Parts: sequence; C-alpha cells; structure tokens
Amino acid sequence: MKASAHSTALIAAARELSDRVGRLRFGAPVTHVYNPLTYAWAPHEEYLRRFGHTAKRVIFLGMNPGPFGMVQTGVPFGEVAAAHGWLGITAAVEQPAKAHPKRPVTGFACTRSEVSGRRLWKLFASRFGTPDEFFREHFVANYCPLAFCDEGGRNVTPDKLSPAERERLGAACNQHLRQLLEILQPEWLIGIGAFARERAEAAAEGTTIRVGQILHPSPASPKANRTDWGLTATGELVALGVWQAK
Repeated sequence: MKASAHSTALIAAARELSDRVGRLRFGAPVTHVYNPLTYAWAPHEEYLRRFGHTAKRVIFLGMNPGPFGMVQTGVPFGEVAAAHGWLGITAAVEQPAKAHPKRPVTGFACTRSEVSGRRLWKLFASRFGTPDEFFREHFVANYCPLAFCDEGGRNVTPDKLSPAERERLGAACNQHLRQLLEILQPEWLIGIGAFARERAEAAAEGTTIRVGQILHPSPASPKANRTDWGLTATGELVALGVWQAK
C-alpha cells in the first residue's frame, strides 16, 4: 500500500522516536535494551503504512513491547499468530545490537506466545472480523518503544527504571504520543492498564480527546486470568461509550 499523509507522518515520528530513545543509557537493574524500531523496523513500518493511513476514532495505548510480542515482530502487542496470521505482516526482522542469551530475537519464527497480544488481537478479530474493519476507526500503539531485561533475562517494565531514567525516557515518549494524537486526531485514547492511562491523561490534557482504561490482558493480572478478558474489556468499552453493545 502506498503511504498516505497520515502514515507518512507516523513513519517519520517513529523514526524520530527511535533516534531519541536510542541515545539514552540505562543502569541497573537493566543490562539489555531492545529497540524494535531499529532491528524490527521493516515490519513496524509496514504496520504503520498499512494500518495508520487514516485518522482514527479510537487509539488503544499499551505500555511497552513484550518479550514475545513486539520485541519479536515490531508490531504493538505483536503475538506472532496475530501479527502474521491476522494482520498479514511479513517483513524481515534483523538482530538487536545486544540480545540477552535468554531473550533471543527469532522474529516471526518465535514459537512462544505473547499472552497479552493473543488476548488483545483475539478480541479485535472476533468483534470486527477483518483487520480493515478494525483499523477503519481503531489503532494500537505503545507508549514506550523499548523493552528492558536484567542480568537474569527477566523483563523490567518502564515504571521500574530510576526516576532520572524515567524522566528522560518519558520526555521522548510523551512528545511522540502527542505527535500521534495530532496525526490521527482520535476521539478516544484508551489506556491498556493503569500506567498507559496515566500517560494518556497527560498527553490528552488541554485537548478534547476523551481518555479511558481497560483491564490489561497480561497473565500477570489475576483479574485477567480469573475471567474472560475479552468479555471484561468489551464491557468496559461499552460502559465508557467507546463501543456499542451487541
């Protein structure tokens, strides 16, 4: 698909974000930093070009890439089965500058399931049927493009960084999120979890954009595991007025 004005602007903003966060340095407990906007740029650009080509009514905002999702595919919440099987993203993934031995990047050959991504994209596929129908009014993005792990290969979320590191990273991510809102002009910005909602509220301040939150689909969330996450999230979106009951 030829890039539209919207997708061209998104691609330029993503390149700028990648450059800014790529200059940052992080201390303990972080030992390895993954930036999919570099080594997985080809599938990320394809995602923006194909699905960010128009303004959107709703943007779903996640926190940062998961180790078996966007870290592998360059697609937000990029569970391989969804990113390749449903979205049809096929571009090649290269290697990060420094990968942890316990967290290799195998791209679309990754056999590990990203539970959060599986739950999220399964909901969208079941409700809308096709990617074109979903992306006609919706979009999915992450607040932070980086993933972090410690010496043992354990995931380190952005909220666990030092205050100074969070501030420097947040400055770049906040600017990019505001650019995203300017380009796509959404009516709703939905945080997937509390962290993303807080960042959404800050970015939307002074605008007419309405902010909401849905339960994070992570398997680390007891509530997400106790219930049918898709039904719970749908109920939350209906209650907010984002979606209509079926």
